[in-house]
Amino acid sequence: MLSDPSKKYRPYRPIRLTDRTWPDVEITRPPVWMSTDLRDGNQALFEPMSVATKLEMFDMLLAVGFKEIEVGFPSASQTDYTVVRRLIEEERIPEDVRIEVITQARDHLIEQTMASLRGAKRAIVHLYNATSPVFRKTVFRLDRAGVRAVAVHGAKLIKRLAAAQPQTEWTFQYSPETFSATELDFAKEVVDAVTAVWEATPEHPVIVNLPATVEMSTPNVFADQIEWMHRHLARRDGIVLSVHPHNDRGSAVAAAEFAVMAGAERVEGCLFGNGERTGNVDLVTLALNLYTQGVHPRLDFSRINDVARTVEQCTRLPIHPRHPYAGDLVFTAFSGSHQDAIKKGFTARNSDEPWAVPYLPIDPEDLGRSYESVIRVNSQSGKGGVAYLLEREYGLVMPRRMQVEFSRVVQQAADTSGKEIRADEMWAIFRREYLEPVEPIDYVGQSLFDADGRQGIRLRVRKQGHDKVLTGMGNGPIDALLAALAADVRVQHYKEHSIGRGSDAQAVCFVELACDGVAGDVFGVGIDGNIVSASVKAVISGINRIWARLPSIEQTALLQREQAGRYYA
Repeated sequence: MLSDPSKKYRPYRPIRLTDRTWPDVEITRPPVWMSTDLRDGNQALFEPMSVATKLEMFDMLLAVGFKEIEVGFPSASQTDYTVVRRLIEEERIPEDVRIEVITQARDHLIEQTMASLRGAKRAIVHLYNATSPVFRKTVFRLDRAGVRAVAVHGAKLIKRLAAAQPQTEWTFQYSPETFSATELDFAKEVVDAVTAVWEATPEHPVIVNLPATVEMSTPNVFADQIEWMHRHLARRDGIVLSVHPHNDRGSAVAAAEFAVMAGAERVEGCLFGNGERTGNVDLVTLALNLYTQGVHPRLDFSRINDVARTVEQCTRLPIHPRHPYAGDLVFTAFSGSHQDAIKKGFTARNSDEPWAVPYLPIDPEDLGRSYESVIRVNSQSGKGGVAYLLEREYGLVMPRRMQVEFSRVVQQAADTSGKEIRADEMWAIFRREYLEPVEPIDYVGQSLFDADGRQGIRLRVRKQGHDKVLTGMGNGPIDALLAALAADVRVQHYKEHSIGRGSDAQAVCFVELACDGVAGDVFGVGIDGNIVSASVKAVISGINRIWARLPSIEQTALLQREQAGRYYA
């Protein structure tokens, strides 16, 4: 049993911003995106990426459209150092892309970091040191002045080393690590001191990154912190305000969105939320959230499966099947009511109108996903899902009441197997239920003739290996067929349509039959290249299914009548 949390944990309330404005802001354009998959994301892996894997991931990030990519921690890893050098020396960095490297505020680490970037055309150097009370007290044992001095010293060293490499277009970035747990007045004090050293101006802006290194509170509190800093930072017009949310409370996406509403212009994160502990903010979700609101994110996820497979291969971490937008099952409905609504949405959809399909917030085709997996069937599914799959895969458009009938058959199979029913398995069930010959009537063929203005039929059937010809007359082929069979059934509904095109086209017929002694109506189905043959097969299918539902005593009576000269009555 959990202990009393009030004795161990205190609510985190760092600010009371009573005149906040961010709740009324609408996001109308994307932030600057910075991928930290190759650094922060890489640190979180059981087995960090190799040089080759990092280069593969870098190329994928370029293809998605990232213009700022944090490629590593070159002072902490030989692999990262090698990656930076190869990117530069092999000229793998496009002209409009800036790589970023990170360093702690320690002299030898800064010097090694700057050396790794020699020859780069454009680069971001990211300096950080922790500023929160718990770090000042227990990790560094420094007061506020001491922590500020560390940041200022590091900023000065970076400035001096950058001046020695004038061929590179430098951008400086500073993060007060653990910002989310730092007093706002002190966070401002340290940031202002750093931007003063770097002489932040609109012509030469500095990136100020405010990380929720550990997510400490609800997203609205983080937004208040960002809005406060946005209002109070010195040299604000020379600052690109950035955020780096983590997901310890599961709120990173909301925190990032609120932060942008509060004044942040840039977001750091990882694809699919990879990162330390519970991960960084998920840039895929953030970008596609914007997309569903009519705002182009300036990132290309039109081949989301390719992106997902590359990330899984490089990180050796699976993407959850219910992960927003990218999971294998996020566009899949098993629920019967969901399937019915989705099927109706697709039917009513007008491509000239905004996307509006129930339960699907985004068009799967926009992400390069097909509609094939939208509806799948298990024991929780209903008639809508069954009908959708047969229509999509096999062109069968079942009458609505037949959808109800066949869905019960499919659900029984799903209950028995305990597994999902694939479309090909459903088709096999459909064939066994409606199309494959069963007792008592095994159809062979038929021919039609006219006599005295009426329709006649000669029906060829097989019984116990022997063919038999039955003859009947009626006011049409089906009426003549029922007369030939002496079948005491009533046709309640008839429907036909074609499947396929050209010479391969076939007719499919559905008949709904009623019979005294059998509860409810029963459907039969026939498929043939000839419409009359398809109709005959459909009626025989229905009669055979009625036969299977009759009590055994009635089946015996009918067999006796057959032996007396009537095949079926």
